[in-house]
Amino acid sequence: MHPILFHIGPITLYSYGLMLATAFIVASYFLSIELHRRGLDPRIGGQITIIALIGGVAGSKLFSILENWGDFVRDPIGQMFSPAGLTFYGGFLVAMAWIYFYLKRKGLRFALFADMTSPLVLLAYGIGRIGCQLAGDGDYGIPSRLPWAMSYPNGTAKPTYTLLEYFQRNPVQRAAWHYDSLASITVGQDQFGRISRFDQIVTVHPAPIYETLFCVIAFYFIWTNRKKFDAQIGKVFSIVLVVMGIERLLIEFIRINPLYWGLSMAQWISIAMIIVGGYMLLFFYPRHPASVSNASPQIQTSSQKTSVPA
Repeated sequence: MHPILFHIGPITLYSYGLMLATAFIVASYFLSIELHRRGLDPRIGGQITIIALIGGVAGSKLFSILENWGDFVRDPIGQMFSPAGLTFYGGFLVAMAWIYFYLKRKGLRFALFADMTSPLVLLAYGIGRIGCQLAGDGDYGIPSRLPWAMSYPNGTAKPTYTLLEYFQRNPVQRAAWHYDSLASITVGQDQFGRISRFDQIVTVHPAPIYETLFCVIAFYFIWTNRKKFDAQIGKVFSIVLVVMGIERLLIEFIRINPLYWGLSMAQWISIAMIIVGGYMLLFFYPRHPASVSNASPQIQTSSQKTSVPA
């Protein structure tokens, strides 16, 4: 765990920022491959990447503030500029909405570009989670004694604080991990805050590693099979919606986030994504589609008629 990689004079290179930049560079590279394959202007890829970067970061921070409104009210400046606290779904929704209106203004089909970019979102998300793991920004899971469980004493979000709400809901676990006695013992201090004995001892699920493995594997299978669905524009996007929804729905059961009617905000959004993606797969795409060779051209503008939503 290395929240800060190194300093160059007044410039600090954070591991999360590096992995975030890496994620966008890698996604942009794969998008250029798809644009070339489909005979589209590669400059569109650069514009979409910039939109995704700005919209993704802004949306992530906005949703994080809304999800942790109490923390924001107590320390608005600190929460606004904290390297921790970015909500993926917020960035995803804001970026996709911005890209939709950009493509609509250009007269391009959103469904076609959604097919090209959605698998890359999976890959970028997985790479970004490496940054979360290195930063220890609170995206780790609930306490665990599994052999691969990890401690995050030097993370940007200390377990003493991050796990407090979990222990308030689970008093038996609170006693089992000796939270109150260990959290009261100070063993050090870093630029991200006080380090307690509890931070040193508690081990938790390394949820970011789970998500990275899942997303990279899912991306590989979707990417290597994407050409099979060229005749069914929008199907890859539907598949990714379902896959992303399932992944986040499940991982949230071992994550620490505020609950609303028994589920986190991310889980409710995940359920909506699974429903939308599943509906599209069931009702818009036949089980035995025409072969790609007999299909209409892949590159269609918004003026061309189609049986699937734009």
